[in-house]
Amino acid sequence: MNQSIGAPDGTEVLTGVTVRALRGVRLIGGTLADIGIADGHVVDGVPDTAGVDLDATGWRVLPAACEPHAHLDKALTAARMDPGTGNDLMSAITSWREIVTAVDAADIAARALMAVRRYTARGITTIRTHVDIPQTGDPMRGIDALVALRERLRGRVTLQVCVLAGSDVPDAQIAEAIRRGADVIGGCPHLAPDPHHEVTRALDAAQRHGLPVDLHADEQTDVTLADDALDLTDLAEQVLRRRLPQRITASHCVRLGALPPERLDPVLALVARAGIGIVTLPITNLYLQGRDTTHLVPRGLAAVRRILDAGIPLAAGADNLRDPFNPAGRADPFETTSLLMTAGHLRGEEALAAITTGARTVLGLPAAGTDVGDVADLMLVPDGDLGDVLAGAEDARIVLTGGRVVADTRVRRTLDIPERQV
Repeated sequence: MNQSIGAPDGTEVLTGVTVRALRGVRLIGGTLADIGIADGHVVDGVPDTAGVDLDATGWRVLPAACEPHAHLDKALTAARMDPGTGNDLMSAITSWREIVTAVDAADIAARALMAVRRYTARGITTIRTHVDIPQTGDPMRGIDALVALRERLRGRVTLQVCVLAGSDVPDAQIAEAIRRGADVIGGCPHLAPDPHHEVTRALDAAQRHGLPVDLHADEQTDVTLADDALDLTDLAEQVLRRRLPQRITASHCVRLGALPPERLDPVLALVARAGIGIVTLPITNLYLQGRDTTHLVPRGLAAVRRILDAGIPLAAGADNLRDPFNPAGRADPFETTSLLMTAGHLRGEEALAAITTGARTVLGLPAAGTDVGDVADLMLVPDGDLGDVLAGAEDARIVLTGGRVVADTRVRRTLDIPERQV
């Protein structure tokens, strides 16, 4: 069956359709092509299988985006706090601990689903969510809610559930969260009285259970600590010593952006040898960091340029979505690319890679894109200036997971302003 997608401002609704081929779509490099899809992957030629051939004239195809670091248990709770509050990291933690006492599993599940719908509509088909183990009420309520949501969304959105274990969380509760289905082991060594202990117990758990690790690391901009006291240095040294085969990730790492080159470069060389991936989270760290600084306010951003130059896999995300840690944000990967270009000074293609191919590498996922064999997690955007897309100026998107259309957003705009100079 042949079907036209129609224009970005049209009204076609394609959700739920299984696509056999995208015809006449523009690739990232600028050429027009037909893309065949079978069994959830890109194939050579148009397959003789069931599905719809879509005329994608007027659209450009990109790999679908990832959100490599979310907090779905906290998402969309900003309205529950004082609207005049401006939080740094510690006050945001305090605000969340006040909110979470009244939060149950049903509350988490409902808000998480609302957030996932926002992410997916904007081109994101994979989300790694860190999940607290609260020490008030049922400690497993977030884990249970998000593991259940992961299964409900299977085939539409890939959800990875990461245990976010603070230093107050007993080892037995971490083990229980893993038993209930958590995919990744996480923690916050930079907030602990003994950061080395937190790194060590996370890696111990990873070795016992064979799971990947994703730690909140060095989420501060001061440079008063010695380099060997960095969470990232400790993590890399332990990973090398233990020869861990699983994926190890360090998220935030904003302290790297505050180190001078002579201190930064040896740290990055060590991280590269250890094979650790880094996740940078510009919008939340720009919001949280530097509030006590009177001038020359630090950016609160990892040293993304030097991370890439060191050959370290880099992913980028938005972190929090309208909660005490970030009252703004629109669940849009192109909000992240815009910030990577403006605050991180990355080139457009590097910013795009950080939310797509680079993010999938850090998350341990197979490649997605338009090459034969790639997973057919794809995003169609209007076929105009790619810079407009990366700047967040285009809202129309069609999103595919394994060749299935999971989101279709069109934007109709009318203006009482002339199009051209007379």
